[in-house]
Amino acid sequence: MLKRSSNDAGPVTAKMVQGAVEAIYPATLIVAKAMGAARLAKVKNPAAVALGRMGGLKGGRARAASLSVARRAEIAAKAAAARWRKSRA
Repeated sequence: MLKRSSNDAGPVTAKMVQGAVEAIYPATLIVAKAMGAARLAKVKNPAAVALGRMGGLKGGRARAASLSVARRAEIAAKAAAARWRKSRA
């Protein structure tokens, strides 16, 4: 009986994969051109990014300042209980 190596795909398989890639790749280029490159790439609005970053930088501090001491303690106790509830494996 012939010994078959599971690690070596062989020249036949490599040729099949190469043929499939050559057949598919031009099709993706055609689709990309038809759809337009602008629709494929996500372009972020720089003004929106700046506004989101400004809000994100002050969000935690503003929330902490608006909470009462009792409410912050309640949130902290709930978080600690959730951490200890997780399985310790």
